[in-house]
Amino acid sequence: MLKEFTKGLIKENPVFIIVLGLCPALGVSTKVINSLGMGAGVIFVLLGSNIFVSLLKDFIPEKVRIPAYIVIIASFVTIVEMVMEAFIPALYDSLGVFVPLIVVNCIILGRAEAFANKNTIQASILDALGMGIGFTLALILIALVREVFGLGTITLFPIGSFSGVIEVPGLVDSPVRVFGLAAGALLVMGFLKALFTWIEDIRRVKQ
Repeated sequence: MLKEFTKGLIKENPVFIIVLGLCPALGVSTKVINSLGMGAGVIFVLLGSNIFVSLLKDFIPEKVRIPAYIVIIASFVTIVEMVMEAFIPALYDSLGVFVPLIVVNCIILGRAEAFANKNTIQASILDALGMGIGFTLALILIALVREVFGLGTITLFPIGSFSGVIEVPGLVDSPVRVFGLAAGALLVMGFLKALFTWIEDIRRVKQ
């Protein structure tokens, strides 16, 4: 059962290996805080949808399987939207349209169809957590590279007297602006994808 959790971290990372969910991965990864917020939302929706799909898989008619999954996913996305808008409106405004777009995120719908629909609740929970955390770590890694080089900062949640912004000496005054643009997102994604592919090839050779 441990494999169901760990596979989403590197071996079957949804962003770098399976290459799913690239729209939010590239769209919200301008700052680390955005990636943390989006990742948390995806983990919640993925966990909830996997549990419900696994519970109801024997009761959902084959002909309406996909629409039923979308309704389940949309219900959890609505909860995420309402909580974000109520308690962290700044993050909600920053993520914008990418929050409701979680409904059509290929990772969530794909795990419901390919895994939760065929496995137990326990396995579905582990799969959701592994894939969700793997997606979040991928977003944070992309955002860390883009924000550090593109803005010269690392933006986190403010706590007490801490403003939430860490300035990187040297880069904060002369950042490489291209990393904050769409071209920079594709560039970072390409290099990180190549790195993960190389790591996976080494792992296979050692086996």
